[in-house]
Amino acid sequence: MSESVGRVLGTEDATPLSFWVGVGPEAYAQLDDVLTTERQVPGVGTVRISGVVTSVRSRHEGAQFDSDVFDIAGGLLPAQVQEAAEVTVTRVEPEVFVPPRPGAEVQRASGEDRDRALYFDGMARQVPLGFSRDGQPVFLNPDFLDGTRGAHVSISGISGVATKTSFATWMLYSLLHSGALGAEAANTKALIFNVKGEDLLLLDHDNTKIDETVRDSYRRLGMEPGAFKSVEVLAPPREGDSNGIPDVACRSTGVDAFYWTLAEFCQLNLLPFVFADGDDDRQQYTMVVHQVAARLRKEARPKDNGAISVDGRLLTSYRDLVDLICERLADDDTRTEWAGSAIGLGTVNAFIRRLIASGRDIGRLIRGDLPPRGAALSSDAQVTVVDLHNLPDRAQRFVVGVVLRSEFERKEKAGTARPLQFVVLDELNKYAPREGTSPIKDILLDIAERGRSLGVILIGAQQTASEVERRIASNSAIRVVGRLDAAEATRPEYGFLTQAQRMRVLMAKPGTMFVAQPELPVPLVVNFPFPAWATRPAEAGSAPAATARSVTAKVDPFDLAGDDEDDIPF
Repeated sequence: MSESVGRVLGTEDATPLSFWVGVGPEAYAQLDDVLTTERQVPGVGTVRISGVVTSVRSRHEGAQFDSDVFDIAGGLLPAQVQEAAEVTVTRVEPEVFVPPRPGAEVQRASGEDRDRALYFDGMARQVPLGFSRDGQPVFLNPDFLDGTRGAHVSISGISGVATKTSFATWMLYSLLHSGALGAEAANTKALIFNVKGEDLLLLDHDNTKIDETVRDSYRRLGMEPGAFKSVEVLAPPREGDSNGIPDVACRSTGVDAFYWTLAEFCQLNLLPFVFADGDDDRQQYTMVVHQVAARLRKEARPKDNGAISVDGRLLTSYRDLVDLICERLADDDTRTEWAGSAIGLGTVNAFIRRLIASGRDIGRLIRGDLPPRGAALSSDAQVTVVDLHNLPDRAQRFVVGVVLRSEFERKEKAGTARPLQFVVLDELNKYAPREGTSPIKDILLDIAERGRSLGVILIGAQQTASEVERRIASNSAIRVVGRLDAAEATRPEYGFLTQAQRMRVLMAKPGTMFVAQPELPVPLVVNFPFPAWATRPAEAGSAPAATARSVTAKVDPFDLAGDDEDDIPF
């Protein structure tokens, strides 16, 4: 049964899009409450007007001066305390846009009335997002997430406080376990790039720290708490290790190394991704990059264990390849063939300097001493985590660019949007900055603009949406904001937030997110549950049996911890 809150004020203008409510003496209204009122319209009948509280105020009626508050509190002056709430209209049924009448009773919406006000009743499928401030479930329409009517998610917030990646993984968990995708969920894939620490490498381990309250919150949202059931972790090989053992400390099973052979590097034209910094593409030596890549693709001959032969010379490491390219570019007889006829020596030398510097960052990822692994995401795992946190910036860009291009090309060749492929990428402002161009930015733009039709859905996270390429942000149907700093909150990229919400994001607590979806004119404030999967080694339960399939399960697990026994995380 709906609860009376107050009546529509007559001292403030009421419009079809917003109105003020005088709160009754025995009632209250708080931010994010859903309120509803009715009006009788001749020839139409009853029009129900519903909305969300976006501002609340309280003041003395009868006071004239600021100092009157002391006399009123002491009983020397008569005055009445009055609270009022501003309501931003979310739904009008039927759609006759008239303002509510002053004095009309306003009620707190509950049950079916609340669902109608927030358009939950029109969602044929629902993805649980968490709980509103009144403790009621909040849902997302998956039509705007799976490409049916929209796609892509943009998540913004301060690093370490806004819990961006936690919300992204929670959204994935909810999508895959809530039944919103039906039978399609079993074939849906997710690719997650882990760029900070090893927090995302334990998604398949139950969280031992959750209590019955957390479990109950999952059940209230229609799901059972638990870890992701099908996870593959890919990590770079250890520096200087000839066996390709993954560089991971927090787990010894269920993790494989990723790398590319020299043959793949040449045949797949991967050299441009070594120069994937946005600043690189503004330099003239990018012409040399593409000329050298074409030459490698033409002249490299595959050999055993991913090695190559160029002009009869065997190359077994990235350093060997760099040396050969530098020799060809330094030789007057071969420079024109490898760099092009119109390229000056200064430009060639700039390319050589950058290429030599890349050896420190890229060397362990390009191998000529190990057999090919095939496609990076060739397993049947539902969730693939690509660990980048131990790699320097240039190597991170290389991996992100190559893997994204590979997956996007695979979906293009498949020619169908199903099964869906979700991509979770943090630090989006680094890979797709507003200024400049790069191979990675081009791929991300392609995903943002064409990914919906191919079933590639980007869940991008960044500290500052104002520094991300506009076309990527504008193509995101779902926009999520956690805690922001004051300067960022004033940017036009957050124009979808109400004025009160722009102030509230400055003090939002971890786990509180402001979620905007196309059907609702007002972003909803959501508190999502604590992760039921481990987010750090101290929370991790025992490893699932399925992880025994990994390469590292065949070696001594304590060998992965290195020589320093204090680093062993278990």
